[in-house]
Amino acid sequence: MKRLFDLILAVVATLVLGLPLVLVALLVKLTSAGPVLYWSDRVGRNNLIFRMPKFRSMWVGTPAVATHLFVDPAAHLTPIGSFLRKSSLDELPQLWSILKGDMSFVGPRPALFNQDDLIALRSQYGVHELVPGLTGWAQINGRDDLPIPEKVKLDAEYLHKRSLGFDLLIMCRTLMKIVARDGVSH
Repeated sequence: MKRLFDLILAVVATLVLGLPLVLVALLVKLTSAGPVLYWSDRVGRNNLIFRMPKFRSMWVGTPAVATHLFVDPAAHLTPIGSFLRKSSLDELPQLWSILKGDMSFVGPRPALFNQDDLIALRSQYGVHELVPGLTGWAQINGRDDLPIPEKVKLDAEYLHKRSLGFDLLIMCRTLMKIVARDGVSH
């Protein structure tokens, strides 16, 4: 049921957001050299690596590490990178990952391939069995501000409480957070 919901919603979202997707792609291309999309190696269900697209918000050559590990994250952002991240528009290409089945709309955010501590803790709590999501319970309860053990605790809570109703609640709260630009790293 969840996969069918994801497929239908991803197709509808892609159709509705077609023009904004094209406009953002043009803005990325016009404001910085390099590809429009950044393909990130991420950890998916059962700790399998998949390639996740995002609109490129950082300069080509920026190291593939979690943003909070940079001394000055803003120094790596393209001219429109901060806007893309604050508005979460950089995440829109992940509709492709949802259509492919690598991601869901709701689940734990996919870890970077090199976040060994997060991957190990998620495996310990069984969270690795979930399909990662565009948004999740941890995302709306602190996002980038949460320490890894707290993120995993919330991911494990989602594992045990997941349902269509819970997913819809998370999606609604995500939209409110995006509009308020709450908890978004720059």
